[in-house]
Amino acid sequence: MSHRLIRLCMLAGLALMCGCNYVVGLGYLIGGPPTIEPDFDRMTNKSLSDKDVTVAVVCYAPTELKWDNAEVDREIAEFVTWRLHEHKIKVRRPEQVRAWIDANPDWDKPEEIGKGVEVTHVVFIDLSKFSLYEPDASHLYRGRAEAIVNVVSQREDGEWDEIYVKEHISVYPLAIARPTSQESFGTFKRKYLDRLSDEIGRLFYEYHNGDDLPDVT
Repeated sequence: MSHRLIRLCMLAGLALMCGCNYVVGLGYLIGGPPTIEPDFDRMTNKSLSDKDVTVAVVCYAPTELKWDNAEVDREIAEFVTWRLHEHKIKVRRPEQVRAWIDANPDWDKPEEIGKGVEVTHVVFIDLSKFSLYEPDASHLYRGRAEAIVNVVSQREDGEWDEIYVKEHISVYPLAIARPTSQESFGTFKRKYLDRLSDEIGRLFYEYHNGDDLPDVT
């Protein structure tokens, strides 16, 4: 019998003797912390990780929002795309999606992009707010964003339906703002885009209890 198996058997015996809390603890040791089901899966009984699903990620930001963040729509789409890719969801590369959008500036609906880049689903992030500083405090970083996340899906007959809508409000760090003296603007922006993309990505892939702890401050 291997040392690992012997150790697990001993832990199991201890858990049975000591009660429920130790059973929970044993579960963490063996399988890790419990995962949380993606909201998209729970609401639609579907999954973007299904084998026949392909996804394009699109972010729209109004002109006034881009005065201070000229590339925010492109950056968010790229970060979310790579998040989904990391979690085994089949996505079109961001430059492919951007090339179609640039070539078709009069597009009106997300499904037009879906048809253009030949995917089955489009994750459309309609961004309404985005900032990187605490209000009225240019010496403090605090990322904030508000968006509506929609998913449109192609039916077997070729038509498209909106199958999911979710409002998302984001604040980072979660507890307190961060002094600008601690890190450069570029470093903080990259960290916030990383955080925001994970928040949006969690709508579509499993995550663990406790994943937010590093982002409290």
